[in-house]
Amino acid sequence: MTGRTRRVEGTKIVQRRAVPAVLAAALLLTAGCSADSSGGADPSGTDRGASPASTAAQSPPAGSPTEQAPPAKGSVKVLRTVATGLASPWGLAPLPGGDLLVSSRDEATITRIDAKTGKKTELGEVPGVSPSGEGGLLGIALSPDYASDHMVYAYFTSASDNRVVRMLYDEKKPSGEQLGAPDTVFRGIPKGVIHNGGRIAFGPDKMLYAGTGESGDTGLSQDKESLGGKILRMTPDGEPAPGNPFPDSPVYSYGHRNVQGLAWDGKQRLFASEFGQETWDELNAIKPGDNYGWPEAEGKGGGSGFHDPVAQWSTDEASPSGIAHAQGSVWMAGLRGERLWRIPLKGTEAAADPQSFLEGEYGRLRTVAPAGGDRLWLVTSNSDGRGDAKGDDDRILELKVK
Repeated sequence: MTGRTRRVEGTKIVQRRAVPAVLAAALLLTAGCSADSSGGADPSGTDRGASPASTAAQSPPAGSPTEQAPPAKGSVKVLRTVATGLASPWGLAPLPGGDLLVSSRDEATITRIDAKTGKKTELGEVPGVSPSGEGGLLGIALSPDYASDHMVYAYFTSASDNRVVRMLYDEKKPSGEQLGAPDTVFRGIPKGVIHNGGRIAFGPDKMLYAGTGESGDTGLSQDKESLGGKILRMTPDGEPAPGNPFPDSPVYSYGHRNVQGLAWDGKQRLFASEFGQETWDELNAIKPGDNYGWPEAEGKGGGSGFHDPVAQWSTDEASPSGIAHAQGSVWMAGLRGERLWRIPLKGTEAAADPQSFLEGEYGRLRTVAPAGGDRLWLVTSNSDGRGDAKGDDDRILELKVK
C-alpha cells in the first residue's frame, strides 16, 4: 500500500504512517480512575458479569425465509429544522424526554438542544481534547444506566491518542459548568490527522462498542494486537467484554479502514459503515472475529477469508458517516456524497438496491440517529472545514421515513 493516495472524507492527501499503538497501552486507566472520582457506574454491576451466552458476541443470523423485508422503495420527508448555528457537530445522543446532546468536534463542547424549541444550552467544554484534522471531540453516548448515574461517554482525540472518557452530567449547575471531570475508561487508540474513527454506542447487551480508524497506517488494520482499524467491544468500565472473540482483547472485528457508523437492527445484529479509499465505501454486517479485508480488499469479492460488505458505493456517492436502523432499513449519512442512503434489509443482506435521498439539499451529512418509530434525527456537517457552510449551518433536522 506504500505510496497510495489516501482519501479523506472526499479530499486526497498523502499521509505519513503513524506510529502504531500497542494493545497493552489501551487497558491502562488514568490514575485515580474510579466510580468514586466521577460518579461512574458501579464496577461490580451486573453488566461486567454477563455470561458470554447472554452477550451480542454471537454469529448474527443471515435471516430466515420467513423474515420480512421492507418495501424495495422508501421515502423521506423533512418535517422541520430542529436547531441551527451548530459549529462542527459530530456526535448525537438523544436524552430521555426527547432533548438532544450534540458534540462539537473542533470546539470540544457538548450542547443540549431543546428538541421542541431548538434552544441551545452548553454543558461545558471537555478538557484534554486536541482537535486537528479529522480528530477532536467525536462520538458521544449515554450510559446504559443513565437514569441513575447520569454519565455521558465521549470518544476524543487527545495530544497522544484517541480515548474514551465518561463524565457526570449535572443539569442543575450553571450552563458551561454541567460536565464533571472526565474519567478515562479506555485509552491507546492510534491517532492521526486522518482516520480517527470515533463512533461509540452501547449495544443491546449494554456493552460499549467503538469504531476506530487505522490513522493512515494501513498495516494496523490486519494487526489484531493493534486497536487501529477495528470495532472494539468493552464493558462500561473499559475492560474487554465477556464473550469477545479474542481472549482478553477488546477487539471485536478487524480489517477496517475507518469505521464511522454503528447501529443494531431489531434482532440485535450489528451493522457498521466505513470509508473506502479510491474505489468502494462499505456497509458491513459485523460478525465477531471476522476480517473485513482492509488493506488487502476493498468492497466485494476480496477473496477467501474476508467478509464482504452488505452494500458498497463509489467514493463520490457516499463517504459514509453515521448510520441508524429504522423501518427495516439502515439509513446512512453521506459526507462527500451529500445524501442520505436507505438500505432495505432482509437479515444481514440487502433486500433491494440502496436508494438515495436529499442529494445536495443540505450539504454534507454527518450523523443520523433514531428518533422513535418512523422518525430520524439528521445532523449536517458543513462547518467542518470541508463543506460549504450557509448562514444557518450546521443544522439538526427531523425526518419521517419509510
